[in-house]
Amino acid sequence: MSTAQEFRQPATYKITVSGEEITDLYPYLVDVKVEMSRRASSVCTMTFDTIRLDDCTWMVQDAGDFEPWNEFKIEADFGDYDEEIMRGFVKTIKADAPEQMGEAKVTVTCQDETMQLDREHMRKIRSREDEPLTDGEIAREISGENNLSVEAEDGLSNISLNQDSTHIKLLRDRAEANGFELYIRNGKLFFQPPQLDEDPQAPIMVYSGTRTNCIQFSVMHDGHRPDEVGVMRTAETGTEVEQETLKPDLTLLGKKAATSENAGLVPFVWQTQRPAGDSFEEAKARAKAKANENAWKLKADGELDGSLYGHVLLTHKLVGVYGVGETYSGLYYVDTVSHVFNQSGYRQSFKLLRNATGKNTEPESDDSLAAVR
Repeated sequence: MSTAQEFRQPATYKITVSGEEITDLYPYLVDVKVEMSRRASSVCTMTFDTIRLDDCTWMVQDAGDFEPWNEFKIEADFGDYDEEIMRGFVKTIKADAPEQMGEAKVTVTCQDETMQLDREHMRKIRSREDEPLTDGEIAREISGENNLSVEAEDGLSNISLNQDSTHIKLLRDRAEANGFELYIRNGKLFFQPPQLDEDPQAPIMVYSGTRTNCIQFSVMHDGHRPDEVGVMRTAETGTEVEQETLKPDLTLLGKKAATSENAGLVPFVWQTQRPAGDSFEEAKARAKAKANENAWKLKADGELDGSLYGHVLLTHKLVGVYGVGETYSGLYYVDTVSHVFNQSGYRQSFKLLRNATGKNTEPESDDSLAAVR
């Protein structure tokens, strides 16, 4: 057994609502589940047993902790240190009172900070021909309006862009147009392409003796996904056709691109229709985004023992996977993570993406669990 594993305490949760830890309610907490995804808001669901007290109030729903829009944060507690999983707001509270009083439950659902951008439907001119703004400038403008810090790349420039939606719906559409990812973490809004050149998270170890932290792992390599995406439209003259074929341009996470270029077949290209009203530049950007998404031909899933892993696995970041051979070991991009705390302990179920094969990285040290991020 490694030193890091020998002295590691079982991981548990630390939950605060309106800045106060809900310690008095921990004995009634049955399970906690946090769902994280590249393409959706993070959501936490907590299920409590609840009992009626002598004064006819109920232990959980009348405790005063859970009201819609109370600030919420959940961390993984590893004993000597904590790591944040998500923060946001209480969204819904559901109290169930079945026939058997001893089976009464309260379910509390919380959403990450994107929830505050989904409150107000606005009709506003965001960009006009005489004052064109890039999508990154619009993201920075909306972040400032909502007291969020921001990390945004400029992306497409808009001759005309009108908002007729909530902030989050507008930003998600513009992120899709650019092939960007949109999420909020720790009070910061991110509006940018996948970041594939950053340092990876603590590695996932499979079949690695005392270093093993992965309960199960599987990977599928799908060859029936296109290598390129084509786009075309009728030019403004009405007599010519503008067309272009776009290749993925994301950093490869391995030695060999997962393409079929050397298969001796015709080029594997799918055509995409240009959304009505878009410029050709935006049509090409959307096609490039599809090409990059289709390049994720390797999809892996598995489950971590959270206590042995010793960290919170986060979406939108890289992670190394080791112990599954030369072809499939190496860096992956984290697509989804489901964090679950219950009587069985702390488990993290994940889905990963990769656009290449071949191991070109190694864990940073013999004991990858020893260092705390």
